Amino acid sequence: MTTTIPIGLTVDGRHHDLDVDPRTTLLDALRERLGNTSPKKGCDHGQCGACTVLVDGRRVLSCLTLAVAKDAAEVTTADGLAPDGALHPVAEAFLAHDAYQCGFCTPGQVCSAVGVLDEAAHGAPSAVTDDLTGPTVLDRAEIAERMSGNLCRCAAYTNIVSAVAEVAGDAARRGSTVEGADR
Repeated sequence: MTTTIPIGLTVDGRHHDLDVDPRTTLLDALRERLGNTSPKKGCDHGQCGACTVLVDGRRVLSCLTLAVAKDAAEVTTADGLAPDGALHPVAEAFLAHDAYQCGFCTPGQVCSAVGVLDEAAHGAPSAVTDDLTGPTVLDRAEIAERMSGNLCRCAAYTNIVSAVAEVAGDAARRGSTVEGADR
């Protein structure tokens, strides 16, 4: 006998009440129970990043996250970053820089990039951050390190970094705490 647990998730701005097996991953709840195929099941081991979504604004590998652990959470997928069909600035930059080829990893890459920009704006350091006391500078090395958890089988990494750098540079020009990106 399988016991289910009631949970509530707000996914891309829409609330859902679900009864899930306690072993159900967030990825499986999104894809199989809610029909949201934006996050992809790549490796199903947390190694590729294709399943990356934002949970309460932070990037999460949904294949390693139990749905019951995110009861009452706000989940944003790449679809949710494009309300009413208007592309998010990161998705626009991916298009402009040809930062995708097959497109399989793109939803996870876009969610991860949005998370990277937010983390940097809030001063979160990475393994390659030189100055831990000053504002975060998103140069190419910093962006590559922060995006390293998302694999692209087509190897569009240079273009992905360029896309994120463009958005980071735009944020810096608007006066965000993220400083300009070296392109």
